[in-house]
Amino acid sequence: MLNEKRTVFIVNFAVMKIIVSTSTTSAFNLAAEEYLFSKMGEDYLFLYLNDQSVIIGSNQAVLNEVDIDFCIDNNIRIIRRMSGGGAVYHDRGNFNYAFIRDKRDAPLSAAFLEPIVNVLHRMDIPVTIGKRKDLWLDGYKISGTASHISRGRELHHGTLLYDTNLQMLQKALTSDNRNRIKKATASVPSPVINIRTYLSSMSGDAPDTQLFFDLFSRELLNLLGSEELTVLHPSEIAEIEVLQTSKYIQRNWNYRM
Repeated sequence: MLNEKRTVFIVNFAVMKIIVSTSTTSAFNLAAEEYLFSKMGEDYLFLYLNDQSVIIGSNQAVLNEVDIDFCIDNNIRIIRRMSGGGAVYHDRGNFNYAFIRDKRDAPLSAAFLEPIVNVLHRMDIPVTIGKRKDLWLDGYKISGTASHISRGRELHHGTLLYDTNLQMLQKALTSDNRNRIKKATASVPSPVINIRTYLSSMSGDAPDTQLFFDLFSRELLNLLGSEELTVLHPSEIAEIEVLQTSKYIQRNWNYRM
């Protein structure tokens, strides 16, 4: 194991309620983030996997970022999130985490990445934090992040590439109209790698996707001093599904720019 064990955080993450989603529907999980964001006075760490989809930032243009025909042909949903930042590709080889809390004196900045970095280091994955609050491994990006701060709340969420289909990622996020809509926020392309590829190159072996997610979640739970993962209550799911239907599956939200 790596000797570095950074366990002193700027914020007390141990008070957060850790929720794992039982859904892999992108629109549902993005709606869940907004629902949890609306719960003033509650701090959350929300963990989830999504089916194949492209998630674009709140100020991005789909035409600039996405090969729409390729996505239609391959049943890849295009969903807009509430935070800014660039477009990302999701599938079940991509782990997602979201830190949601009341805003204190100053935003978390990159501090929210400390638990993620700490856990990965414990798993012999020597990631570093980049200039854009992203995570890098052996010269490749393995986690992009985005944030949303509003009405006394802050959301910081990110991806973690473990065994994502990088060919699908490349094709879905390649548009022939990259600069068509000038006012939209543009993504910043970076070279990427799967964590599983790195582990295989280092040791000749790597856990399968589900085992990695289980190990990662267990280490995160231990690090944050929590006893168990929780799931959303049926009443919460019902409210999230209303938001999903009214917003996150609507064309006027997802293609509004």
